[in-house]
Amino acid sequence: MQEQKISVLDHGHVTLIDHLGDDLTVVNSARVSFGNKKEKLDKRDIKLIEYLVKNKHDSPLRHVQLQFRVKAPEFIMRQWYKHVIGIGYTVHREPDHAWNEISGRYVTYEPQFYRPERFRLQSEDNKQATKDEAVENNLGAKVAYNTAIELSYKLYKELLGMGVGKEQARGVLPVSFYTEVIWTASLQAVMNFVSLRDHEHAQWEIREYAKAVRSLVSQVAPHTLEAWDKFRS
Repeated sequence: MQEQKISVLDHGHVTLIDHLGDDLTVVNSARVSFGNKKEKLDKRDIKLIEYLVKNKHDSPLRHVQLQFRVKAPEFIMRQWYKHVIGIGYTVHREPDHAWNEISGRYVTYEPQFYRPERFRLQSEDNKQATKDEAVENNLGAKVAYNTAIELSYKLYKELLGMGVGKEQARGVLPVSFYTEVIWTASLQAVMNFVSLRDHEHAQWEIREYAKAVRSLVSQVAPHTLEAWDKFRS
């Protein structure tokens, strides 16, 4: 298949590299109980997908696998990694997805950092959230933020120049630096991520990534996505 890429934030992206299966895979995985197999999706199959999703019969969704390449700030990936919990397991008790990330032990990081244009006010009634309102001195916040980023990268390069190993020098970099991962997951795991992170209570930045993932899923399993939105979101 041809890779499909969606840009996110200032330097990030989500790319659908490959996938195994689609809506028809979900249907045939469910119908195998009766020894049946369909070659083409019809209205009855769409009803079956809705029934499966509504009643949380999720095992047929795990037969569809999607592989993404994600470039995102490290603080976004720290939230994303949490989705290893509670997504279902194979018979060997391994999570039904896989992560591989670019390693700062092997490569020298490029000076790419997430730089917000707008700095949001802290919420008074939610310790982990911000309000959809910019701070009064947005320019001052931007200057302070960018100054810290530029100093951290300067010191990172100085440490490398002293001969300090990459695995230690990277310790001075802030969580706004961009990292890249390959994420392979079942359709169930991906939909769980989308429903939790494309949500009004999620951080704005990760919502932008969840929307990109949602858009890519819609090209692989649109009926499953529609059913999930209807019954599980």
